[in-house]
Amino acid sequence: MSKYRTAMILFLVFEVIAVWLWQSTGNLFFLLNFSYIGISIGVGVALIAAGWKYGRELTQFLVGSYMLVFLGLICRENMQMEGFWFYVASGIFGGATLHYFIAKILGPLFFGRGWCGYACWTAMILDLLPYQTPRSGRRRLGYIRYIMFALSLALVVVLFLMGKADHTTMFKLFLAGNVFYYLVGITLAFFFKDNRAFCKYICPITVFLKPMSYFSRLRIRCDESKCIQCGKCLKVCPMDVEVCNDSRHRKNATECILCQSCTKACPVKALTSKWKL
Repeated sequence: MSKYRTAMILFLVFEVIAVWLWQSTGNLFFLLNFSYIGISIGVGVALIAAGWKYGRELTQFLVGSYMLVFLGLICRENMQMEGFWFYVASGIFGGATLHYFIAKILGPLFFGRGWCGYACWTAMILDLLPYQTPRSGRRRLGYIRYIMFALSLALVVVLFLMGKADHTTMFKLFLAGNVFYYLVGITLAFFFKDNRAFCKYICPITVFLKPMSYFSRLRIRCDESKCIQCGKCLKVCPMDVEVCNDSRHRKNATECILCQSCTKACPVKALTSKWKL
């Protein structure tokens, strides 16, 4: 049962959050919402541990489509960066604010960039494109994400100054933002022959994800005494992480999305996903 430990821990983390929010607010939605996410993640990670090839993709679809279609389109919540700034400025701790704190600000301390690999609805579509393995080296374009981060904040500030920052406007921005992200993401994927080009260079959410991800308790560990330096893990990593180096200072250390491509490719089983508490 030890190989299912990560799946059980992740499920329990989300279940504790679900029960705590339900009991503290009296809102049953929190119990159902976070229980669903926890079950989806737990099942997907368990399937990966059992050797099923598409466990991550299953979780990505279950969580990503739920957040995009149900929370976003049906419940009309702006789950993009602008929605977070809107709720913070409005003094509302809920919706996008709660989502960002759990998945993108504090959560990465426990599960790193797991959001990007298992829940992001933008990457859910981009991962269906033909360039799972990057065909070229990483460009020095990461600075664009910081520009996008600043622009998203500036946009919400301007809307408040104009008196047009309301839920209706935020929902319209959510629709426009998703169209923009998909168009840019797909275009970059084909231009750079890299499905994750958008994640590496454009996505503003990574500005939140990176700091805590460096200290993530769950990470891909390398037993360097077993490693034969064959380079197979480096070739399949969609985020160009130097996974054959066990140090937290390894190249692109905060970019790992825990997709497990490297662990599957390693011929000597030197790579494993482990908790360090």
